[in-house]
Formats: sequence, structure tokens, C-alpha cells
Amino acid sequence: MKQTTGGAEVDERLAALLSNANAIRAIAAAVEGTIGPKGLDTMLVDRFGEVTITNDGVTILEQMDVNHPAARLLINIARAQQDEIGDGTTTATILASALVSEGVNHVVRGVPVARVIEGLRFGVRRALELIQSHARPVSGLDDAILERIAYIAGRENGDIAELVVQAARLIGPEKLLDPNFKLADTVLAQEGADNEVFLGLVLDRERLSSQMPREKQNVPVLVLDDALDPEEIEEEALGTETGFSKYLELQEEFRRNLGKLVELGVGFVVVSRGVHNIAEEILTDAGVFVVDQVAGDDLKLVAEHTGARVVKRSALKKSPADLKGYLGFAGRVYEDEKLGQVRLLGGKGKPLATILVGAATEEVVDERQRIARDAASALQAAVRGGVVPGGGALEIAVARELGRAREEKRGMSAYGVDCVVEALKRPLGQIVANAGFNPLEKIEEVWAAQNEKGEDDLGVSCESGRLVPMLAEGVADPALVKIHALKAAGEVAEAILRIDTIIKRKDPVSPPGPVQEAPESAALDF
Repeated sequence: MKQTTGGAEVDERLAALLSNANAIRAIAAAVEGTIGPKGLDTMLVDRFGEVTITNDGVTILEQMDVNHPAARLLINIARAQQDEIGDGTTTATILASALVSEGVNHVVRGVPVARVIEGLRFGVRRALELIQSHARPVSGLDDAILERIAYIAGRENGDIAELVVQAARLIGPEKLLDPNFKLADTVLAQEGADNEVFLGLVLDRERLSSQMPREKQNVPVLVLDDALDPEEIEEEALGTETGFSKYLELQEEFRRNLGKLVELGVGFVVVSRGVHNIAEEILTDAGVFVVDQVAGDDLKLVAEHTGARVVKRSALKKSPADLKGYLGFAGRVYEDEKLGQVRLLGGKGKPLATILVGAATEEVVDERQRIARDAASALQAAVRGGVVPGGGALEIAVARELGRAREEKRGMSAYGVDCVVEALKRPLGQIVANAGFNPLEKIEEVWAAQNEKGEDDLGVSCESGRLVPMLAEGVADPALVKIHALKAAGEVAEAILRIDTIIKRKDPVSPPGPVQEAPESAALDF
């Protein structure tokens, strides 16, 4: 596929790189207008005319109709950023696009890709160290900066920020620092609901029967990851006298097992599958509150909050004394008929808070939930890793320091460091551009002012355009969001720059026969 003339050969080798760079740039262009306090929304329309209006970066990326493989790679990295930290996908996308664009520019001018990647790795690694060195730990959950973090990540929705901070304080720092706990998972948005935070959890289910009590207080709780049914017997066996006798015996045993629950005073039962009509009748008569078809994750949360042990149906055969050890406890369980949900409060296990976000109409439920989850993720990241100046000021400070560290790299790999320096200018540039100011002018102003005054948190007010100290203005970001965004962007850029050729592969299952040589045009055929 190589051409004999030098120019054509060079052009062909760059074709894959330029194609990928253009795809990455197109993805970044779709989300860059949303960043910052003056960022605008994006309208997503599907083929049926359904509309989603949002400025949430990961939502835009996930719902875009994208075919280019490089673009899908960037989207996957952004999704990983969302899963890991819960915020910063737009920043990661902008940084990745800038790193790739700057890298391609140097390659086109004759810098070997290997040297660009070498310098890029060094630059990203050093920048991550510098970001970490700028991080300031929060001084507890009453630190005012946490309210600002939630407010900014919550797109200046004060009611949502207040809910998130309140929930964090209810849960406590130990739970927020638990790597297996995500505060964002406690967020639930619902049409017609009032904004509320409470110590407990919500099951998006209703009572098994309207004849069951609507509310129970101070009750033992059984959590069953199974169907509440008698043991089954094969259909063929039912046709024999022995088999039918066994069937009746199992039915009677099932009734006795249910009787144990009643004797133990069990008042609330959650089941992952269905409930037999015998169980429904006996438990209804005993005044037990039952919820069936509960999802596995919710089942675990109920067990965690009430202190119950998740058991299988076979556990019901145990003695009452043994069975009692499996039970949890709840101070109050009730059904909210208006919202069609069950609330569980005052468990004796680990404290769990629920952030209930109200929405005026069904159309804004999902967006309100996304906003609240972003705010919750940002707050938790700040508690875990501290905060840094926001508004793009930190990136300028790091770029300045990295520019001085460039002298450590000799030869052409220094151009790779330049890629990182230039990319770090982009967040501030895009934020001020979205606010209606000249990005080149403001970047230079901030760079010069930070150098002159030695204040690394100087940035641009999106209201006035003046230079202000970001932390003093309450403009801060979680350090972990910045760290993961740059790390993810570096991984994307390196992966894209290393791709030399794009080949369309054959389908996994091909008909037998001789392998045919692909035409030259297949290299870029998507």
C-alpha cells in the first residue's frame, strides 16, 4: 500500500492519525460548549423525535450517534471517568482532544511519534504530581468549600447542593471514605416529590397486598434472596401416591416455617422473587408488611441498613433461635401511596441516607437526577482527595510549572511536554469563551498575573472578566476529578497517536473459501 513518491507515502502514513484526530475533535466540539458556569445545554434528538436537553458531558457522549472507532474509544474513556469519579468527563474530553491535536501538529512537522509520546508521558506524569501537590484537604464535613463544590457540580442548583451536603453530614466521613460506597447511588429523583434527605432508604416498590398494613414501627426484618414458596416437587412425582404425600408434607412444612416468622414478630419481609399465595394469606392475616420482586442491589442495602443477613429459603427451616439471628430491625416502614414507594427508616445497621430530589414534570426527572448525582460525586471526591482552585486556574498554574520542567527533557521528546502544556490551557480557554470573553487574551492575562504575583489560584470571573483568586471566591474542584481527567486524557492521546494504520477486519464468521485481498481503500472504510 506504500506509494513510491515520498510525499504520497508520508500522506498515507498520516491518514490514520489525521482521521482519528478529526474524530476526537468532533467529539470534543459536542461537549466543550457546556463547560463552566456560562456553559449552554445540548439537545439530543432520537429517530422517534424524543428529546433530551442536558449539559452533562457523559450523557451527551453516551447518547450521541457515533460510528468512528477513535471517537468510541474516547467515549469509553469518558464513561470510565464517570464510573470511577462521577464527574469531570467534559474536562477529560477537552484535554484529550487538545493532547491529540497538539501531538498531531508536531508529527506533521516531522517530530517522530515515539518522541511525542515519550514527552507526553513525562508531561502527564509530572502534571499529575503537581496537581496533587496543590490539593488542600477539607477540614471536615462542615467545611464551607464542600457547599461550593456541590453547588458548582450541581450546575448552580442551590436546592440540590443543600440536599447533598445534608446527606453527607448524615452519613458521616467514615462512610464517604469507604471505596465501595458511592454517595451518588443514594440519589433518587421523582416527579411530584418534595426535596428531602432522610436517614433510611427507598424501595421503588409497593406492598404485596393492599390488605397488608401501610405502616409498621419497631419491627424485626427478614431479607430473603429467594422466592417465598414451598419447596417444589417434580410434576411426574405428583402423579404417584408417595409423591403427592411428599407434596402435602412440604406444604405443611412451609406453613410451619411461616408460623415461625409470625411467632418471632417479624413485621417486614423483603423478597427478591415472588411470594406464594399461602404465604401472602398467612402474612397478611398476621399483619406483616411484605415487598416482593426487590432488586439485588436494593436487597443488599436493606440488609446493610437493618443489620439483617441475606438468606435463602432454606434458612426458614432453622430453629426460631437460629432464625432470630438472621433478622434485622427497622424503626419505621411505610408506603408512600402518592409516590408509589416504600420507605425504610431507622435501621439498626449502617446509616444510609437517601437524597430525594423533586421534579415538577416527568421530562426533567432524569436531568435533575443527573445533576444531583454529579454534585454528590464531586462532594465525595473532595472529601477523599481534597480540593484545588477551579475555573481552569489550577491547570494554568500546573502548565507554568511544567513549562519550567520541560528543560529536563532533551531532544524532540520536549515537544511532547509542550503538548501537555498547551492542553492544560484549554479548560480555562473554553470556560471564558463560553462566558463571552476572548480565550487567548484571558489565558495570557492569567499566566502573567500568576507569574507576577505568585498566586497559583488566580483565575477569571465569568461574570466580570476580572482576575480573582478562585478559592477566595469559592470556585474549587475536587483534586481527584482533575487527576483522573488528565490521566484519562493522557491514555486516550497515547492510544490514538500510536495508531499507524486502520484496517477494516472481516466479520467474525466468514463463509469457507479462499481469503481475498482487501482493496487499498478498505484501510479507511468505516
